[in-house]
Amino acid sequence: MKRISTIFLQVVIVLIGIVALILLIRFPLTEGRAVNLDLFSIYSDPFILYGYAASIAFFVALYKAFKLLSYIGKNKIFSSDSIAALKSIKYCAIVLSTSIVAAGLYIKIFHNKEDDPAGFLAVCIVTAFVSVVVATAAAIVEKILQNALDIKSENDLTI
Repeated sequence: MKRISTIFLQVVIVLIGIVALILLIRFPLTEGRAVNLDLFSIYSDPFILYGYAASIAFFVALYKAFKLLSYIGKNKIFSSDSIAALKSIKYCAIVLSTSIVAAGLYIKIFHNKEDDPAGFLAVCIVTAFVSVVVATAAAIVEKILQNALDIKSENDLTI
């Protein structure tokens, strides 16, 4: 049963990654500042390129979450590899939230005065908050696993 649930969660992570990739490719073609541009201009727009660069942290965090689930499936949750994966997820979430806040500030300061950036800023606030929650949860679980690993290593030394 445990193996099936970890495989299911890995499939969910892969599906999230595929949907995010499709959105990153299709969204600039249909919405926002690049809707009237040609194909080359869309993908050479600095703000869209910034979005692609910021999404690297998201995909790295998804990969690390996939690896963490494989450690759980192999019953290696109390290992330094799983702690390293959680640490990477935490750092990726911090980088992602910082880049989202920077994009929101850029749009707030430099947007066209005829446009209303309220929707974009609301999405920035929500996604930055979610990233901070993920970073906090990863930090808490990382600390718990580190303490458990320390206790396990102390017990292995006394035996």
